[in-house]
Amino acid sequence: MINIAVAQSGGPTCAINASLLGVFREALREPSIDAIFGSINGIEGIIENHLVDLKSMLLSDDDMELLRQTPSTVLGSCRYKLPDRHEDDSTYVKIAETLRQRNIGAFFYIGGNDSQDTVDKLSAYFTEVGLDVKTIGIPKTIDNDLCVTDHTPGFGSAAKYVATTMHEITRDSIVYSIPSVTIVEIMGRHAGWLTASSAVLHSMGETAPHLVYVPEADFTIDGFISDVRQEMSKHKAVIVAVSEGIPVPEGVQSGLVDQFGHKYLSGIGKYLENTVRREIGCKVRSIELNVMQRCSSHLCSRTDIDEAERVAEAAVRCALSGETGKCMVFRRVADKPYTVVIETADASQVANKEKFLPASFINPAGNNITNAALDYFLPLMQGELSLIMEHGIPKHFAIHESVLK
Repeated sequence: MINIAVAQSGGPTCAINASLLGVFREALREPSIDAIFGSINGIEGIIENHLVDLKSMLLSDDDMELLRQTPSTVLGSCRYKLPDRHEDDSTYVKIAETLRQRNIGAFFYIGGNDSQDTVDKLSAYFTEVGLDVKTIGIPKTIDNDLCVTDHTPGFGSAAKYVATTMHEITRDSIVYSIPSVTIVEIMGRHAGWLTASSAVLHSMGETAPHLVYVPEADFTIDGFISDVRQEMSKHKAVIVAVSEGIPVPEGVQSGLVDQFGHKYLSGIGKYLENTVRREIGCKVRSIELNVMQRCSSHLCSRTDIDEAERVAEAAVRCALSGETGKCMVFRRVADKPYTVVIETADASQVANKEKFLPASFINPAGNNITNAALDYFLPLMQGELSLIMEHGIPKHFAIHESVLK
């Protein structure tokens, strides 16, 4: 008999708790697994031996269904970068002590490309010191920028929220007789997947968003103003989708970075709003979707939630079969009907790497998204959950705050 541990890392999503549930449910089916530990605040919980017994918290099918529909990371999260073990192995020694003390034979880390860096480093260390702990990464990120995998859990729900919100902004913006420009700032540091997904409205006959700017395409302020003027000649209300990561002049953003060296981004929408007001002089406003696009579970994609659970179940089976240092990935077999299979890749192929929008998804002018992208995006947004409601709003599963301290 072995015990297992699972942790959540990085930014919250609508689907990351579904992956936690997938690990839990699959572990319950396995007679070789005894305790199922949840690590509080990602890898930090393993380092500090701050683990909770998930069997004592998920007591019924109702609890599990609530967890499945709950957004964000119920175990808490972190943005913690493991040091190079050859320079300082003290953190690794603490991790190994926790795993030995708890008789943990498999560790599952749900997260993005930085989290897969942790999976890769731990797997290499465990092999080096002869510690038999299988380490498997379970993908998640709304940015959809993980290499090897076709897409990542969390993205489909975020894309559904972005497209729905863009649709509603469009309805709101066209009611007035005066010309206007609305700029919607969407998450995406270096990759424009989420911003590009707003263009699925074109499949419904909408002309909005009329302009879409992603980090993968060249961007200039002069070109932007020219594009807006051209669209204003055709549409009374111009709707613009812009990624937070497009290049802007110094000083627009804070310049601060996290432990992984990633810049804290925001402010491009307001900057472009002020530029349009100064250069064109029309009614203009900017809207920053901010964290709402990560955790709006009331608009989650059933496909996304189902796949998040399935890929985590597969991770447990992968570990029990003896694999380690792997990240679970999706391979798309077909768009119509949408079909994927779950496979594994070395975590080193995913760690610290980014997947960008293919050139075929961006129009030649670099200011919109092509129809070729729609067949990719649309299947990931399909389906709805039958949410458990309380007082008219979705009910959530939560671990008591005292446990998280």
